[in-house]
Amino acid sequence: MMRAMAKGTEAAMSESEDGGNRRGALIGLLVAVVMLAVGLWLAHDLTAASKMQDCLMSGRTNCNVIEPAR
Repeated sequence: MMRAMAKGTEAAMSESEDGGNRRGALIGLLVAVVMLAVGLWLAHDLTAASKMQDCLMSGRTNCNVIEPAR
């Protein structure tokens, strides 16, 4: 009888542990996606700043980006 109860308890524990493992994996995935988004934004921003700095260092005075009208 005790063995039957122990098996039931183990099954209940493994089910609750699975939920915790999924939660941890989802949190890890979310952190990875946020880090990727911040990295892409930072790379874009640094590239734009580098291009502006290169333009200014070459002695130009009209380095502003001109956006086409839509």
